[in-house]
Amino acid sequence: MITEPHLQDPDGFYAAWLDAHEGLAEAQSHALNARLVLLLANQLGEPRVLLDCIAAAREGLSSSSKNDTAP
Repeated sequence: MITEPHLQDPDGFYAAWLDAHEGLAEAQSHALNARLVLLLANQLGEPRVLLDCIAAAREGLSSSSKNDTAP
């Protein structure tokens, strides 16, 4: 699993991601994020790496952050 910055244009990607949410209802925004995750996971396609990424994403999340909705 790559954990150091690896995107050529992280700010551009983040801006495009935020722009994609423009005008969407909360449920649509969540659906967009879910679709994006599945598309990116399919691009990667390595089950062990995907499971490591899930574990890394959960690290440090407390039960109080369950309702956070950041993209």
